[in-house]
Amino acid sequence: MSEGSADMDYRRPLGDVSNVVLAPRRKAPRPSLSVATTSYTPVVEEPPSASSFDLLKMLGQGSFGKVFLVRKNLGLDGGNLYAMKVLTKSTLKVRDRLRSKMERNILARIRHPFIVGLHYAFQTDDKLYLILEFLQGGDLFTLLAKDGAFPEPKVRFYLAELSLALNHLHSLAIVYRDLKPENILLGINGHVKITDFGLCKEGVSDVDLTFSFCGTVEYMAPEVVNRRGHSTAADWWSLGVLMYEMLTGNLPFHGENRRETMTQILRAKLAMPNFLSAEAQSLLRALFKRNPANRLGNGPNGIEEIKKHPFFASIDWKRLLAREISPPFKPTVSNTDDTFYFDSEFTKKTPRDSPALPPSATAHDVFRGFSFVAPNFNCE
Repeated sequence: MSEGSADMDYRRPLGDVSNVVLAPRRKAPRPSLSVATTSYTPVVEEPPSASSFDLLKMLGQGSFGKVFLVRKNLGLDGGNLYAMKVLTKSTLKVRDRLRSKMERNILARIRHPFIVGLHYAFQTDDKLYLILEFLQGGDLFTLLAKDGAFPEPKVRFYLAELSLALNHLHSLAIVYRDLKPENILLGINGHVKITDFGLCKEGVSDVDLTFSFCGTVEYMAPEVVNRRGHSTAADWWSLGVLMYEMLTGNLPFHGENRRETMTQILRAKLAMPNFLSAEAQSLLRALFKRNPANRLGNGPNGIEEIKKHPFFASIDWKRLLAREISPPFKPTVSNTDDTFYFDSEFTKKTPRDSPALPPSATAHDVFRGFSFVAPNFNCE
């Protein structure tokens, strides 16, 4: 099928969008609720609990919980810093409970240089705890808001690392569905890591599509917007949106309201700035194919199509995966618990894991088996 005919298929009128639940866009620089630490390989004697961690600072807060910078106070990894994500069960709707369990399950499966690492997971009667890496560089949203836009070499580096992370998820039949600057964290060495896996879907392929309408509207692929069924190809469209935003400081499709934005995604012609290189323009057009069958990265050769694109001609992919290429930006911090790159609105607050109301009886069934210790931690 030609691209033109496919476009017609993807321009059907929108249905009712009044009741859908979407991931919000931040209006000002603020750290993601899920944050991340430098990589450790500790060994502990027993599974941890909330009392195993000392609260140092608050890093972020959302409607469902908080994220703290914590220090492990016992075990052979005592003294190590982590980011502790605390979710209150009673504030989670059924859908959000399932997403929290999904995030835990996916993070428990994955070990990748450009994906945030889960070290522990445990629960109490009223709360869920995820102990994650603490990445001192904050998130890409804050950095992009500060700089306005990035030069092409910087964009190329971030896109290449993100492509490898997405490809790893896709190799496990996982579609990510929430790629945006807020969910991309920077380590102290300047490398990126994807975080926040609550909107992922497992068991997805070109044959086994998923029809959920979720994500952040501006980053949604046409097949997600139109609810025609989507696969991992939707993530490559989102990568194109992120690329455009990093290069220009603007979103490629952004209306005055949700419906107008969705209509633009389905129908609008892409405004291509003439200051972009020919290679950058070519890659954007290849990622912005409205027919997912024609989208770069979704062909029979998968990510190899992206790797071989002229925009990435200077990338040594083996060295990149090994993190042997020097990042274009390295955060500057004064010590290991420095939170300079996080919003002072939160870091100035006294960190407090306050009591919570007990959840409903059904919540206990959803979170059965939630506890986790990473395989390289030897609990006895």
